[in-house]
Amino acid sequence: MDIAKIQQELNAALKPYKDEVAGFRSLPKEGLSRSDIVTLIAELSQREAPRWQSGKVSGAVYHGDPNHIEFQNTVYSLQSQANPLHMDIWPSITKFEAEIVSMTAHMLGAGQTEDEIVGTVTSGGTESILLAMKTYRDWAKATKNITEAEIVAPSTAHVAFEKAAQYFGMRLIRVPVGIDFRADVKAMKAALTPNTVVMVGSAPPFPHGIIDPIEELSEIARQHGIGFHTDACLGGFILPWAEKLGYPVPKFDFRLPGVTSMSCDTHKYGYAAKGTSVVLYRGRELRHYQYYVCTDWCGGIYLSPTMTGSRPGGLSAAAWAALVSMGESGYLEAARRILKSAETIKKGIATIPELRILGDPLFVIAFTSDNLDIYAISDVMSKAGWNLNGLQNPPAVHLAVTIRHTQEGVAERFLADLQQAVETVKSHPEMQGSMTPVYGMTTNVVLRGAVDQFLRGLLDTVFEP
Repeated sequence: MDIAKIQQELNAALKPYKDEVAGFRSLPKEGLSRSDIVTLIAELSQREAPRWQSGKVSGAVYHGDPNHIEFQNTVYSLQSQANPLHMDIWPSITKFEAEIVSMTAHMLGAGQTEDEIVGTVTSGGTESILLAMKTYRDWAKATKNITEAEIVAPSTAHVAFEKAAQYFGMRLIRVPVGIDFRADVKAMKAALTPNTVVMVGSAPPFPHGIIDPIEELSEIARQHGIGFHTDACLGGFILPWAEKLGYPVPKFDFRLPGVTSMSCDTHKYGYAAKGTSVVLYRGRELRHYQYYVCTDWCGGIYLSPTMTGSRPGGLSAAAWAALVSMGESGYLEAARRILKSAETIKKGIATIPELRILGDPLFVIAFTSDNLDIYAISDVMSKAGWNLNGLQNPPAVHLAVTIRHTQEGVAERFLADLQQAVETVKSHPEMQGSMTPVYGMTTNVVLRGAVDQFLRGLLDTVFEP
């Protein structure tokens, strides 16, 4: 494996403008004119936009309609100076965030349970997950005297749970999923210990898009007196509407008495600008363990609902605007279009004998090949302009279908290019996907450290001008 070559290719991909536009390692002696700055940013934006506008990207941009983008930008600009930390100066943001939480909660079962469903707005799915795990850690310590808190989660649960465990000194117990790629209920139950404070299920998990058996898992958690978190960051704003459209969506939200918290991203299928999510709890008492309050600091009394202090109120305003502008009918229609396109793509993949769809997904379609290098197929697709998410254990790729893919002809073009990519790899069996060696190294215990250092070096590259 030629690490140097891979690094060189990644550098070129991450830094395409290095020798093309002005760069700054230190502040310029004199500030650039605002018009020149706007021109430069517009130029870079225009160069990057065609790929995602055309519908060739998996996830990433979930709406992307020019009018919707302009609307979101207008709302943000009106509240660009707002900061929810100063709630007395910008009570409008307090209004927006309270209503975002309430609207999201009612979409996910509030009103269909006797319990009050509450929550907060966060900066994204990762923060929502981190906050929920921190909440269970502190809740268990205060109410059960558990000092070595454990999380039990399927192997497909988002890596943010790993991050939460690392950040908050918790232990994450990863449980292998079944052959259907759903959480194994018996194995999850068997993994519980006296230190378990929360179980996790996903609706759906990022890799394969297949909803975990939330009803069975959450009932086990309820019987054991522990928390259950449904990670609906990806599906929270599409599954309720898929259910209304008649698709087979199992219960996953607060209608189930064992579900005590949820994460749900407004900036994915909620169609808000990037940078907002919602974390929800069954009851105010649990939410109180998320808050940070300090009463004796010389700077005054300090309180913060989330990890951050200052936050961009403009993003909360834009999220609120997205929700109320879409309304139930808008989300229902968006879900209908997305699921229809996903059906077309799934049926098309099923006709390609060399490919195999993993499980039975709704809108995040993962597939592999039993006799071809799936990463090589992904490379050929990349050369045709497509961006697929690479998976591992097992090797696979997925396409997260969004409104971008519902444009006329996109699904058909994807299938035609995919068929051609398969034929290309079949006719060149020596082809090896560019990321195959990296994924391969992670399966070798001796070389995992090399992958770790390689990825840390990659992040170093990101922050080099």
